[in-house]
Amino acid sequence: MNPQTAPNPTNDVMADSVSYSKIAYRVVHAVPGRVRFRVPLLAKDAEYANRVQRLIQLDTRVTQVRIQRQSASIAINYKVNDRNDSGMHSHLARLIQVAGEGQEIAGKERERKSNNKSEKSDWNELKLPAFATILALLGLRFPIPKPLIAGTLAAAAFPVAKRAYNSLAVEGRLNIDCLDMMALSLSSLQGNLVTPALVMTLHEIGDIIRDRTARVSQDRAEDLLNSLAHYAWVEQSDGQKKQIPATEVKPGDIVIVYPGEQIPVDGSIWRGKALIDQQKLTGESMPVVREIGQQVYASTLVRTGEIYIKTERVGAATRAGASIQLVQKAPVHDTRMENYAAKIADQAVLPALILAGSMLAITRNPARAAAILTLDFVTGIRVSLPTTYLAALNHATRHGVLIRSGRALEKLAQVNTIVFDKTGTLTQGDVAVVAVQIATDKLSAARVLELAAAAEQRLTHPVAEAVMRYAEKQGTNILPRGKWEYEVGLGVRAEIDEQEVLVGSDRFLQQSGIKLTCLYEPHLCTSTNCPQNFSCQISTHSSLLYVAVNGEFQGIIQYTDPLRAESKAVIEKLQTEYGMEIHLLTGDTKPRAIAVAKELGIPLEQVHAEAFPEQKATVVQQLHAAGKTVAFTGDGLNDSVALAYADAAISFGDGSEVARETADVVLMSNNLTSLLDAFAIARQTKRVIQQNIGLAVTPNLAALGLASTVGLHPLAATVVHNGSAIAAGLNGLRPLMHRDPPIETKQS
Repeated sequence: MNPQTAPNPTNDVMADSVSYSKIAYRVVHAVPGRVRFRVPLLAKDAEYANRVQRLIQLDTRVTQVRIQRQSASIAINYKVNDRNDSGMHSHLARLIQVAGEGQEIAGKERERKSNNKSEKSDWNELKLPAFATILALLGLRFPIPKPLIAGTLAAAAFPVAKRAYNSLAVEGRLNIDCLDMMALSLSSLQGNLVTPALVMTLHEIGDIIRDRTARVSQDRAEDLLNSLAHYAWVEQSDGQKKQIPATEVKPGDIVIVYPGEQIPVDGSIWRGKALIDQQKLTGESMPVVREIGQQVYASTLVRTGEIYIKTERVGAATRAGASIQLVQKAPVHDTRMENYAAKIADQAVLPALILAGSMLAITRNPARAAAILTLDFVTGIRVSLPTTYLAALNHATRHGVLIRSGRALEKLAQVNTIVFDKTGTLTQGDVAVVAVQIATDKLSAARVLELAAAAEQRLTHPVAEAVMRYAEKQGTNILPRGKWEYEVGLGVRAEIDEQEVLVGSDRFLQQSGIKLTCLYEPHLCTSTNCPQNFSCQISTHSSLLYVAVNGEFQGIIQYTDPLRAESKAVIEKLQTEYGMEIHLLTGDTKPRAIAVAKELGIPLEQVHAEAFPEQKATVVQQLHAAGKTVAFTGDGLNDSVALAYADAAISFGDGSEVARETADVVLMSNNLTSLLDAFAIARQTKRVIQQNIGLAVTPNLAALGLASTVGLHPLAATVVHNGSAIAAGLNGLRPLMHRDPPIETKQS
């Protein structure tokens, strides 16, 4: 944040330039890495206090939040950065304003309460059929008046009769409700009240299970565009800077973005230079340098530097916004569990009705006709299918896999092609140092690391942070840094231990007049002065950080975005045990993509690199058009379009919000091994469903043959009918009782 626009530490500040509720605040104390705000509303509104605390804690740069409502203050500790303290203060002040709305949180709370009411209503609908069943059973031994039982049964059957009437009168077709109503009527007219009561109770239980499972997906975000930045700093014609909602920015406006802030618009850099993290949009693991005249995009993050952007596109017109619109327009099927069994049942209505009518005409015996109608053989399917899906979804949840619907489970069992994003999916998504090598015998590797870490301390560049993490892991002493200068996209020059240390790219050292004894593009060692042949030891998808001391090249620090520990084993099992076709799809450069593919054993012809979100979606569509059932696995905003077009979309619990909400399957443990669990559970569920269909159909078909020939009492038909439904239902619960072997011994 520009010092001229920083919050005044002594006066209450009102964010008049934004449309959010105007929350008064002031900065009462600030030191690097810590700031305390006075917010009068904290003392008056407990809900607001909770909202602002939760909102600020979501920021990955924040390390601690402490609220004292009595004194109306909030103290925030955050990761120290020499160059963007004021920008961080501005960002936190905006969060204080955003929390004042609380609309999204309140909306989710209302939705949760609505879902709870729906669940209670489901069980209320079961009370009457269950009561009618109890009365009918008691009536077999106790003198309960039959009119009372019949009246209760009629009240319980009213919803079935209403649905049957609507199907005939409004839709003009016969459905399973019509068949049920006829069977209930014929059985009741024969004086058999136990049979219709039991049938209704079983049907209602199946419907409740199905409807409750359907509500799993109702908490999806309604507006994916919320993932874009909400505010923008705009330079006015008089040179003043004003913060306004990003939706009010117009093409041609000059937008200022400070270190640590998200770019809110698409446009070209008008003034300044910055290191920009584009991973959310393109999947690139490394930040890129952008200078005057170059394009920048909304949803990307300014790591270091300060830029003025001439706006070209805003909101839904930005590349990120267009990606989200593609998601919304994509053929995303309703993730509510479809009533597969009802469709099967509807197809069986007419044959059952014709057979029952023929039997009634031939025998003049309503009981035999009722027995045929009772033996519809699809009740077991109607009850067992939702039960099986619900059990499988719960089983998956126990394994840290959230599968949103029965349809997603079915598609997962059919998948034969998996497309993986690279960055953050097959790799860890964070830069990590893997080695330090020396170029001369003057300094040891430990000393090279010590000097480099001292120079890189407190820089926000991902590579600098990786060097610091590696140095800490190695127990390196972090020396004090004297005078220093950081050049965006090149490196840092610092005085350490009375020595001039340069850490950065080979170009940075060469521009400083330092001769490199070994160059690595592709890093071939040609000098006899090198104590070792670096080219033999450099990973093909690693990058290098060069270190020079007092004008002499001393060594390199090798870093990379390492593979997830489990990636290779998972890919191998998917290929060998599951017979999957594996594709690698990434926005990263082709050499890095190929290097990762070789390491994981993915065929090079199935590698797609340097792909923007639209191109990722095209690849998925092409595979689908070729007859493949495609699963896509990714975790970023740039993956959301491909996720939407895949048959089965898979993401991670710590992935971007858009990716999580688009995905059919979420690996909550953030481990690719869970993907094997998801496929194993899906295929097991498919086998159980096939068994349930056999359990439900075979006994009823046999009984139907008896009822059509020699005759069958309605009560016997009910025993066969309900017994097969119960057997199928219990079989559907098997996933809940299954104990899995260790993942290493699982078979496909």
